[in-house]
Amino acid sequence: MGNSRQLSARSAGRASYPAVAAALLCAGAGSRYSSEQRGHKLLAPFRGKPLVLWAVEPALAAQFGATFVVTGAVDLSKALPGTVTIVENGRWRDGQAASLQAAVGAARSAGFDAVVVGLGDQPLISVDAWRAVADAESLIAVATYDGRRRNPVKLAGPVWDELPSTGDEGARALMRARPELVVEVPCAGDPVDIDTEDDIVRAT
Repeated sequence: MGNSRQLSARSAGRASYPAVAAALLCAGAGSRYSSEQRGHKLLAPFRGKPLVLWAVEPALAAQFGATFVVTGAVDLSKALPGTVTIVENGRWRDGQAASLQAAVGAARSAGFDAVVVGLGDQPLISVDAWRAVADAESLIAVATYDGRRRNPVKLAGPVWDELPSTGDEGARALMRARPELVVEVPCAGDPVDIDTEDDIVRAT
């Protein structure tokens, strides 16, 4: 599933959601932006700090029992705060499903009841969106913005075994298969994905 590298002790004692973990999927190559000249997109400067920090910090501020960051194509450890747990996904080339499996595996091993999942290239997701999705009383909860489903997504333990293990889809495939389990959570904020240099310019 992946190898976890603990950067700090689990903080469940002071967490608002001690039974729930956050997970940021940050393992991809980011090929539409990343190059030898520019480096990896998650390390690109955005509003004064690395792009990945904008995605990670709201998840940390929501005060989950732990925050996992799934890495693969590039070492992000120097850009991340010591309050996250890095989960190394050796299968990152296999697509997003492998990263989601790594996140769920880490949450399962640590004894969490649910995981709330976001993406490392969505820097403008708010802490309120993380909390609203975590608060939803359903096995699957998905943030919506102007009626469109985006991230974060909460996945409770009973559905983890139904998640795909291969391919470039993760929770979306499960939500299509089990729509009766899904609750939509309207959220404020901007779910923009950063894929190119132009995306960074537009979002800055």
